[in-house]
Amino acid sequence: MSTLQDFLSCSDPNVRNVLLGTILLSTSSAMIGVLALLKRKTLISDAIAHAVLPGSCLAFLLTGNKNSIWLIISAFITGWLASIAIDQITTHSKIKLDAAIAIVASIAFGLGSFLLSMLQHNGQAGQGGLKSFLLGSAATLLQEDVVALLWLSGIIIVVLILFFKEFMLIAFDRLFAQSIGLPIKKINFLFTSLMVLAIVIGIRAVGVVLMSAMLITPSTTARFWTGKIAYIMLFAMLIAVFASLVGTFISYTIPSMPTGPWIVVIMSLIAYSSFLVAWCGRIFKKKG
Repeated sequence: MSTLQDFLSCSDPNVRNVLLGTILLSTSSAMIGVLALLKRKTLISDAIAHAVLPGSCLAFLLTGNKNSIWLIISAFITGWLASIAIDQITTHSKIKLDAAIAIVASIAFGLGSFLLSMLQHNGQAGQGGLKSFLLGSAATLLQEDVVALLWLSGIIIVVLILFFKEFMLIAFDRLFAQSIGLPIKKINFLFTSLMVLAIVIGIRAVGVVLMSAMLITPSTTARFWTGKIAYIMLFAMLIAVFASLVGTFISYTIPSMPTGPWIVVIMSLIAYSSFLVAWCGRIFKKKG
């Protein structure tokens, strides 16, 4: 009981940083994930997440340090290039979207792994910790990282709120949105930029491998419980916050346990439980 009280009091600065950072990250990711689900762009987020790895490695290769600004800029660019590559492949060839995503994700992850291995073997100073981009390292979040997360997550949330109607209209009735003069290309560009930014800032906490789960799992889980968009958004955010609290608490009580993967595990358990409840509910309805 005393352990739980110590955790909830956030008297330890490290716990405070990790908890606040993961809550900010998971909340903004959940909001983006709901819109990505409605716009059928959930799988694209996986390719973007894999493309962030070579961007981060390139930033370190060019600058020689792990400064957050340069890593974010470089990772943002490579994430956007992955999105453009998928669009170009599907537009100018007979390759379908799922295959294009697999191609881009595989190439990006292969390139990122090669650059990561090269950096680790060339003995360049300051490269320690780059491997955390694969599976994340939320426990190492510092106060300056949390401040950066606060600003970037705030930007994502504010823009989503301001353009929520436009995003919804394009997702559900693209032709009508076009007929009333909405700049569809610009709005889609804005949404993709927000999705890339959410992925980039989340890599530090949960890594390339698990970042897509942070986006997709809360929104798909919330969809089991309600069909109303506002409630889906609310439930997704609550699931994300709860998973962040539990995942951080587990890593706090058992230091050898990683925070990011446990957050995803908790989200997955909630998702599977929701699926079982929904499935059982349908069976009882049929019998009734």
